[in-house]
Amino acid sequence: MKKYLSLVTFSHTIFAMPFAFIGFFLAVTTTDARFEWPKLVMMVLCMILARNSAMAFNRYLDRNIDSKNPRTKQRDIPSGRISAGSALTFTIINCLLFIGVTWFINRLCFYLSPVALLVVLGYSATKRFTALCHLVLGLGLSLAPIGAYLVVTGEFALTPLFFSFAVLCWVSGFDIIYALQDEDFDRAENLHSIPAYLGKVNALRLSTFLHILSAVFVAMPVFYTHVGILYYAGIVFFCAMLVYQHLLVKPNDLSRVNFAFMTTNGIASVVFASMFLLDRILITHGIL
Repeated sequence: MKKYLSLVTFSHTIFAMPFAFIGFFLAVTTTDARFEWPKLVMMVLCMILARNSAMAFNRYLDRNIDSKNPRTKQRDIPSGRISAGSALTFTIINCLLFIGVTWFINRLCFYLSPVALLVVLGYSATKRFTALCHLVLGLGLSLAPIGAYLVVTGEFALTPLFFSFAVLCWVSGFDIIYALQDEDFDRAENLHSIPAYLGKVNALRLSTFLHILSAVFVAMPVFYTHVGILYYAGIVFFCAMLVYQHLLVKPNDLSRVNFAFMTTNGIASVVFASMFLLDRILITHGIL
């Protein structure tokens, strides 16, 4: 189990999972839908299973690339801790379980489950032919809030889409920062990435622009649903963490990329979601 948790870098679940809770409780508190524990459990299961599938498939598909890259050659498959066949089997099992769980949620989630898997699994191949791979990764994680909303309501709505667009731009932006570490390697191996295509300076500029868009999208729900002071505080904190990670990383100094990637974004996601949830509780109970 420890090996497979390492294979899928389970700690990185901290990025999208909080936004799934946002989508879930947005639906519960702004529609006629009731809170149901089974749906919450199935939503969390879907998040875990979809992410397990995506990460295991990524490690399987990139195993030869990872073995050549000094930064990634110690990953589980290149180092021999897990075989390529085992990783692929793990991927297939998680995909089937994901589809199976959606069957018990509602018809729309079940019908859309192959589409969701196509997006999250398809990301792994994109670096071979397009520098827009970062946006595809962002798209995959952006399914979390709207997907969780669909678990509760079985219907699309505008407000959860703002959170999905926020995640898309946020994840794409910080993935560009993370990819700065592999700029030279990507060029040498004819792999596509924004840093390899634009260079460090312009890649950071694009990342900044995407994070500005992310900040705009997290602010948009205030015009479409009732929010309180805690949500505004959450917006401020989220934006402050975006600014902070850009202060940490410079074109000529990538020493703090991992800290900017994991720590600041993990804190941003958890705190923002917590502020949202507390805000919804206070509003629901008539305190705000």
